[in-house]
Amino acid sequence: MTHNRLTLLGAGAALAVLVADQVSKWWVVDVLHLPQVGQIVLLPVLNFTMVWNRGVTFGLLTSYGRSSYLLLAAVALAVVISLVVWLRRAESRLVAISLGAIVGGALANVIDRLRFGAVIDFIHAHVGDWSWYVFNLADAAIVCGVAALVIDSLMPRARRTESAS
Repeated sequence: MTHNRLTLLGAGAALAVLVADQVSKWWVVDVLHLPQVGQIVLLPVLNFTMVWNRGVTFGLLTSYGRSSYLLLAAVALAVVISLVVWLRRAESRLVAISLGAIVGGALANVIDRLRFGAVIDFIHAHVGDWSWYVFNLADAAIVCGVAALVIDSLMPRARRTESAS
């Protein structure tokens, strides 16, 4: 597969993640009215729980003032630019799709920051007293994309180039 096709594949993945994330956030905010409801129990281990994340991953950096969202958005956009440069040089489908997922997720969260000053998080997994941080589809795409890049980096070089064709 040529670099142009891999770039298009990654761009398609980015667009799919961006649209899925923004549609899911619209749905929980405007259809389910989660900001007013607060929480909806879906399964014994899964809730929709409304959280406005003003920081970064796991709510870090929330104490830097209300305008910190602009700085966080700018940093995310700088990271997106570097990932797009990497995407244009991708040599396999796995890397292209992974980078696209990360880019799409980052852009989706930047849109939230610019629109609301915070990221909409709503997926809450828990078992008994154990609880994971509340997240969204963009966050899941970013984590899966990074995990796939790590897996790709651990694959023998010959196997990685085979997956490009």
